[in-house]
Amino acid sequence: MIRLLSIAFLTFLIAFSSIAQKVNGYEIYNSKGKKVTYEKMIKFLENREFVFFGEYHDNPISHWLQLEVLEDLYEVHGSNLVMAFEMFEQDQQELLDAYLNEKIESKVFQDSCRLWPNYQTDYKPLLDFARMNDLKSVASNIPRRYASLLFKRGREALDALSEEEKSWMVPLDFVVDTTLSQYAKLQEMAMHGSGSFTEAQAIKDATMAHFSLENMNEESVLYHMNGAYHSDYYQGIIWYIKQKRPDANIGSITTVTQEDVNTLKEDNKGRADFIICVNENMTSTH
Repeated sequence: MIRLLSIAFLTFLIAFSSIAQKVNGYEIYNSKGKKVTYEKMIKFLENREFVFFGEYHDNPISHWLQLEVLEDLYEVHGSNLVMAFEMFEQDQQELLDAYLNEKIESKVFQDSCRLWPNYQTDYKPLLDFARMNDLKSVASNIPRRYASLLFKRGREALDALSEEEKSWMVPLDFVVDTTLSQYAKLQEMAMHGSGSFTEAQAIKDATMAHFSLENMNEESVLYHMNGAYHSDYYQGIIWYIKQKRPDANIGSITTVTQEDVNTLKEDNKGRADFIICVNENMTSTH
């Protein structure tokens, strides 16, 4: 009888463990695939001069944790914290400043700005935190139309732009290292299509790095929000930062999804200092 009860209890524990694994929403791992707490991640990041948060644009866990990290970094760095966004383009900087400085209301900003479809749920809370706490915020990305022009017609097409238009992007002598694994994958994809795909992605990374550095001083700490691709494997924006600042003290976060979040897959290790592994059944924000 006791043996039967033990077997039944063991069966229950296995079934319960299986259910718990299935409904576990996310776990945080270090680069080597070891589970870490949110508190340990923050303790590491608060001592970094640059923090990059690589999101999945439609992932609610990414966006929730972005705001949590922002609040905790602000507790440490206060007004020295500078926010920067892939989601806002350099020709929108004046409009962004006007909103953050309370010169225009939210409706005017939203009606006038090219906003991503998930702005209201995912990026507005970040901007409102910046507005409430008077934090400098950078529209770090190149206007999409110019990245598209580069893709279709090559870098020489950008030479014909006005000086004002060129001021919204990295200087056009930026280099592209196609040996970097992220760009090498794009090169491989480009072989099956047309256009300067790698250069179009690289100018986004180089521009985001350029305006991030341009808006910092000796006391600044940068917190940059971007798609995971743009900072994974310490490449993309981070690589361009390192070309200008080899001594830069950088921390990075990325997002991945898995069916089972309880063990990080091998191919997800090493993507960043911290990997937020989200259940692939998680509801999308848009």
